[in-house]
Amino acid sequence: MLKKIPIEHLQIGMYVHDLCGSWLSHAFWRTSFAVDKPEILNKLRTGAVQEVWIDTSRGLDVPDSSPASAPPAALAAFTHDTTPATLGQELQRAAALCAEAHDAVLHMFSEARMGQAVDLNTADTLVSAVCSSVERHPNALISVARLKTADNYTYMHSVAVCGLMVALARKMGMDAAQVRQAGMAGLLHDMGKAHSRLEILNKPGALTDEEFKHMQQHPVKGYVMLQGVVEDEEVLEACLHHHERMDGKGYPHGLSAPNLRPITRMAAICDVYDAITSNRPYKQGWSPGVALQRMAQWCPAHLDAHIFETFVKTIGLYPIGSLVRLHSGLLGVVCAPAENSISTPHVVAFYDIAAQRMLQPAKLLDLNKLPQERIVASEDPAQWPFTNLEALWQKAAASAG
Repeated sequence: MLKKIPIEHLQIGMYVHDLCGSWLSHAFWRTSFAVDKPEILNKLRTGAVQEVWIDTSRGLDVPDSSPASAPPAALAAFTHDTTPATLGQELQRAAALCAEAHDAVLHMFSEARMGQAVDLNTADTLVSAVCSSVERHPNALISVARLKTADNYTYMHSVAVCGLMVALARKMGMDAAQVRQAGMAGLLHDMGKAHSRLEILNKPGALTDEEFKHMQQHPVKGYVMLQGVVEDEEVLEACLHHHERMDGKGYPHGLSAPNLRPITRMAAICDVYDAITSNRPYKQGWSPGVALQRMAQWCPAHLDAHIFETFVKTIGLYPIGSLVRLHSGLLGVVCAPAENSISTPHVVAFYDIAAQRMLQPAKLLDLNKLPQERIVASEDPAQWPFTNLEALWQKAAASAG
């Protein structure tokens, strides 16, 4: 059973399931581990983390403690203001929102595992908060939500797909009700994983055929779970069919394009993008630019080509965090989108390929204002020895206008 406790109640012998608060603010490379040494306990108690989720099935419980607390009311504070913000301003709010949203989704999954109905009030509030963030700046939340760890992937994937669905729906010109509908489908699409076996869900390696068949059941489990509380049939269908393919070779029912609603096709694209750009227990995620290249090859057999084209316009031809090669022979990482172009973003140039040296300091380039400079290719970070790309774009984006 999962319980959320103040950090001062943490003891040696407990098992930390997750750390509360922004994962950008603590020094732990994993967020799920046993507290089995005094130095680990001391590091947690003296750090920035104020609360943790413990798993009492894998470690000690807190005497006379209550079940996991409900999501914090602070989530509602993110729903009211829709005033446009700069990328730097919204990145800070998005990081705080993601921390609250992570706790809310973790609570929803925990309740579902115990047989409780999904709390739609919490889901509605979370979708409203995501919609407000995307309205303030369309790129901030989806960029921050990609920075999940392998340990908190299941929960943050739901938040990230919610944000991507909201942004995509807005770009497709949907009205406010349809945008919220898309966000709800994104948030709930993987709820069936609450009834997947944890040792398979978190397995740090390839699944066996039997294990893969077990995981293929999660859309049906989610549909059955949500039927009693979700009245919107389109949301339910997106949860049930987001792993179907346009050519009919997906699961669970092998449906093809004529039988897949637009919202389901949208969910398939957003789910795949976040999955392949995220670090998982069994593999490192691809960079955003590499992911879009691969996804383009999967159209139209797997993904809807027309909606994918709009998706690219939503997040940019070179999304924030992409490693790119410039015409001048420099390498850079995309840190902000251009106002009116998907191909001329702001880039932090940091490496001279010909000279094989880092630039000191790195150069912030607005390609929209530099006609002689342009991106000539997306680069795969796995082919380069750089380990600080995320820090580079975050630092530059924090000051972006």
